[in-house]
Amino acid sequence: MCSMTTLSPRRAAILTFIRDRIAQNDQPPSLAEISAAFGFASRSVARKHILALTEAGYIEVTANQARGIRLVQTGRRAEMLDIPVLGRVAAGAPIGPDIDLHDTFTLDSRTFLRVPDYLLRVKGDSMIEDGIFDGDLVGILQSAEARDGQIIVARLDGEVTIKRLERAENQLRLLPRNPAYQPIVVRPDQDFAIEGVFCGLVRRE
Repeated sequence: MCSMTTLSPRRAAILTFIRDRIAQNDQPPSLAEISAAFGFASRSVARKHILALTEAGYIEVTANQARGIRLVQTGRRAEMLDIPVLGRVAAGAPIGPDIDLHDTFTLDSRTFLRVPDYLLRVKGDSMIEDGIFDGDLVGILQSAEARDGQIIVARLDGEVTIKRLERAENQLRLLPRNPAYQPIVVRPDQDFAIEGVFCGLVRRE
């Protein structure tokens, strides 16, 4: 791999931006977000920088994915893992629980930045602006805690949904990433729990 000093200041800044977004949101930025952050006139400019970072060995890019950028994990060995598929999760209005062992999926451990505890199949289109589509298998890291802005799987009054968490003053909201859907405001009298944090996805073409 090329050393960091071989990168131009702009490309080093873009790489840092990608790393920060992955650390903060558990997913990479889209080309549109990179363009907006650096004031590029079009996504093609961002694409040029991403290609250069790919050729330099800093990142890998999965074709035909809105958020297909992955950091290259140096020294991380390939390992095949059987990850359980535990059912469905709503990307829309919450759906009834369907959490049970439905299947297992064999994956290279390097598919995800963090190896998920389980996978859920997405039902609906409320998260499309985050690159999560109907039918995707989302990797979930089991956790009862999450930071503001993270994508989570939440249980609300016994029903399960995937949304972005917003912690406002004295209020929790579950934010869709599709303008056709309204945010879900979690009322104090509702039974609410965070089941896990999103850590990537698998899409069968």
